[in-house]
Amino acid sequence: MRPTSLVDLSGLCLHTITTKPWNIEQAAKHYASAGVKGITIWRDALEGRNVSHTGQMLRDHNLTIVSLCRGGFFVSKDRIKRQKAIDDNRKAIDEASLLGTDKIVLVCGADPVQSLEESRKQIQDGIAAIIPYAEAANVKLAIEPLHPMYADVRSAINTLKQANDLAEALNPPLESQSVPLENLSPPVAPMSLPVVSLASPTVGIAVDVYHLWWDPDLESEIARCGRQGNLLAFHISDWKTPTGDLLLDRGIMGEGCIPLRKIRSWVETAGFKGFNEVEIFSKAYWQEDQSEYLRKIIEAYTTYA
Repeated sequence: MRPTSLVDLSGLCLHTITTKPWNIEQAAKHYASAGVKGITIWRDALEGRNVSHTGQMLRDHNLTIVSLCRGGFFVSKDRIKRQKAIDDNRKAIDEASLLGTDKIVLVCGADPVQSLEESRKQIQDGIAAIIPYAEAANVKLAIEPLHPMYADVRSAINTLKQANDLAEALNPPLESQSVPLENLSPPVAPMSLPVVSLASPTVGIAVDVYHLWWDPDLESEIARCGRQGNLLAFHISDWKTPTGDLLLDRGIMGEGCIPLRKIRSWVETAGFKGFNEVEIFSKAYWQEDQSEYLRKIIEAYTTYA
């Protein structure tokens, strides 16, 4: 599929973190007035609010609540902290249900005092522990692989291949209905939880271009994700050169070197029909007038995304 321009805003979603200075009521008002159709809620935006009422307020603005961000952080050498993370993820599932969305994005976590292999095992165990709760609430869990620069504390899942391997271990793949544990990246054996007991249609993947644009296997892994029915979300921004802050200096689409339309064409070819979610962390843009910043995002969306 050849990359095509986006002619309207019907597929545009903004994450509340993108316009962090606005509270959720301000974000809803301004997004709706600008023609934005979707919103992904970061959990900090819900603090001190009735979650059900907030969900209704967003729907009253004709905004689709695309997802809740974020769950995850399953990893710790400390068993008590791991259990607290599972409890917090169950709370996030409750919040998603009250809000009226069917998806939570998982930033899976890592712990630099232990091996990446152990962290990945804890991630799989943690997701497995919350699958029954998510299934009962009809909430899907979207694993978001993060750039390797975050492998120390934010996520030990750093490529789309690793995320695909994990999702297929937790879900029965559509093609083969099984995935040998020794095929995980890296191999993990023996696992304490057999694949058959983990089978669930609940786990999928969020593809974020900021984290994955560099991967030479990205096109084939996106296609694989689509074949298995695991492609749940697509996040966009840009990688600025030079980057002033590895966490808080993302660019608006068109400011950097990410081939956005090419990657979007791969996602659409894989069968994805959901929102294009703008997720930008930027100290510089948070200091600007947020209405002008929103105007820039919308212009860049139709021009470069």
